[in-house]
Amino acid sequence: METALKCGKSLHSSKHYFAMMALQFGYAGMNIITKVSLNRGMSHYVLVVYRHAFATAAIAPFALIFERKRQPRITFPVFMQIFALALLGPVIDQNFYYAGLKFTSPTFSCAMSNMLPAMTFVMAIICRMEKMDLKRIKCQAKIVGTLVTVAGAMLMTLYKGPLVEIFWSKHAHPQESGGGGVTDATGTSDKNWFLGSIFLIIATLAWASLFVLQTKALETYRNHQLSLTSMMCFVGALQATAVTSVMEHKSGIWKIGWDMNLLAAAYAGIVTSSISYYVQGLVIKKRGPVFATAFSPLMMIIVAIMGSFILAEKIYLGGVIGAVLIVIGLYSVLWGKHKEKQEEDLKRKMQELPGVVKGTSVQENGKLPGAVVISMPPAVAAAEPPLEPNQMPKE
Repeated sequence: METALKCGKSLHSSKHYFAMMALQFGYAGMNIITKVSLNRGMSHYVLVVYRHAFATAAIAPFALIFERKRQPRITFPVFMQIFALALLGPVIDQNFYYAGLKFTSPTFSCAMSNMLPAMTFVMAIICRMEKMDLKRIKCQAKIVGTLVTVAGAMLMTLYKGPLVEIFWSKHAHPQESGGGGVTDATGTSDKNWFLGSIFLIIATLAWASLFVLQTKALETYRNHQLSLTSMMCFVGALQATAVTSVMEHKSGIWKIGWDMNLLAAAYAGIVTSSISYYVQGLVIKKRGPVFATAFSPLMMIIVAIMGSFILAEKIYLGGVIGAVLIVIGLYSVLWGKHKEKQEEDLKRKMQELPGVVKGTSVQENGKLPGAVVISMPPAVAAAEPPLEPNQMPKE
């Protein structure tokens, strides 16, 4: 009986770990399925439209059911915030990410996406949302992590390197591209590798900008996050439709059947834009954003294994070294953010404690000094004057 209770408690305490690991498998599947669909000729512009149409259809009913009451007024500034969020996320980020995925590989794209915390940190500094104190260890860790992450991204972009042999993919044969040139197993030629890298960097910058702007929008939609997401996906689908109409002039590109293209759009819209949002929101609410972000390198490992099996994807030395540098920089930035959050929580608790002297400082390691001075309430201090020598206290 005791063993069963211990197992139950262990599973309950580990549910957030299992949830985040399941999400990484979901994200990895999206990258593999999308890569196959793009290789088969689906336009990434059309894929973005269908993805956010599915996402809107999946999220909007829940927003209507659970967040119908006390909806914020959609003023012109609020509408412009939603318009900008839709432009940054569904349109710019997704289109450039899919274009970069088409020109590179799923593993490479996932490695580049690990730059997100560092890019968000840079955007927060530019927007004066992040305070810098170079004397603090946490700020130094974030700066060093950002520099290491950028160095890893530059290495992956500029240096491809020799092929890294994996024992289960040694006998994979490259596919022939439609243009007659030999490509690797993911359908990518060397001349497009650099262009795809630039697209992925632009996508990451757009996603980081969305996070910074979303902080402002959540002040209005603090209790209506499903509504904000559904409106962002709906407006994004409309914007993506307009972009597709300009970029793609063939009417046949809109046709979609019961094939991999439909699976890619539905999977990306429902799993990675709907279910993942809800699950990740619950995990962030309980364990914080640092905990949720720390699992992102797992997606890269899963994609590398799945890609080598399903797509016979080839991995190059420059990508491996660059990915390692990006992960090191990622955890350096996350460590700095974690220490910053610990310090903020400790200061908040100190402010809530009555009688703690304001002059008491917080150490860098997040611990209180050895002695804490407790001030007497003013009324008590004024009621009893100090005793003179040889004076008895009053009864």
